Amino acid sequence: MGCVLSSPRRSRRTPGYEEPTVLASQTSFTVNEVEALYELYKKLSYSIFKDGLIHKEEFRLALFRTSKGANLFADRVFDLFDLKRNGVIEFGEFVRSLSIFHPRAPESDKTAFAFKLYDLRGTGYIEKEELREMVVALLDESDLCLSDSAVEEIVDNTFSQADSNGDDRIDPKEWEEFVKKNPASLRNMSLPYLQDITTAFPSFVMHSEVDDYSGISK
Repeated sequence: MGCVLSSPRRSRRTPGYEEPTVLASQTSFTVNEVEALYELYKKLSYSIFKDGLIHKEEFRLALFRTSKGANLFADRVFDLFDLKRNGVIEFGEFVRSLSIFHPRAPESDKTAFAFKLYDLRGTGYIEKEELREMVVALLDESDLCLSDSAVEEIVDNTFSQADSNGDDRIDPKEWEEFVKKNPASLRNMSLPYLQDITTAFPSFVMHSEVDDYSGISK
């Protein structure tokens, strides 16, 4: 009788794991880059809860170095990454959403993501109050403070350019035209280090600078 060889023990995968070849075919990343992102994902998903899933507190820790305190910007980005709407970010969701921030990602994808970021109520329009709330959140994230009048000026200037039909809300088509005229509004939608993810292993930190936002109002 021949001996029976046991199959090699598979390495433990995080919940929701998807093969790098599949994710590479659906995103702007190469297979090697997806594999590197998996190492980064594991680091983030075990930073607090040790369950292989990225929770909102871990996401805040990755973005802002703190897991405490709500932040509209961080929470909104988390919600958009959480494609299944189940309160956690799985590996496939992480890669697919992060792909939008790749410098090689289509500008149309970046434009659509940015629109959703500002459409806080999910109505399909950006209203003044939503834009105002996000401006304040971005300023707070940058530890900077502008007067109420300065914030209102940013909001009013943006709407004067983007709200072409004058109905006090910005629809996706108006937003698309606005972005074409104001490319600086998408500056934070590209993270250059994603092109070097296999060689430079960064912390997942997104910075939103006031200069970027001020560019929207010009």
